[in-house]
Amino acid sequence: MATYIVFTKESTQDQAELDIYQSKVGETFKGHPVTVLAAYGPQQVLEGDAPEGVVIVQFPSTEAARAWYDSPAYQEVAQHRFKGARYRAVLVEGV
Repeated sequence: MATYIVFTKESTQDQAELDIYQSKVGETFKGHPVTVLAAYGPQQVLEGDAPEGVVIVQFPSTEAARAWYDSPAYQEVAQHRFKGARYRAVLVEGV
């Protein structure tokens, strides 16, 4: 069953750290069955506060999503995201 990870950027803390993250995150996808469905595109807020940005990535299964997210390669790069901004990351299974 398709599984999605939704990253919602709430606020930027350090743009230099985010720039490092952006320059390295693509490499972490190699060898993983991932499709980027949305990445910081235009938003139309329907309810609540607008986030700074949203990224949605799709994997064929929860196991595949966790294999990428928990991988040493991604976790190393993610440290720059953690330093660079406040995010929410949610894994959600499709129907």
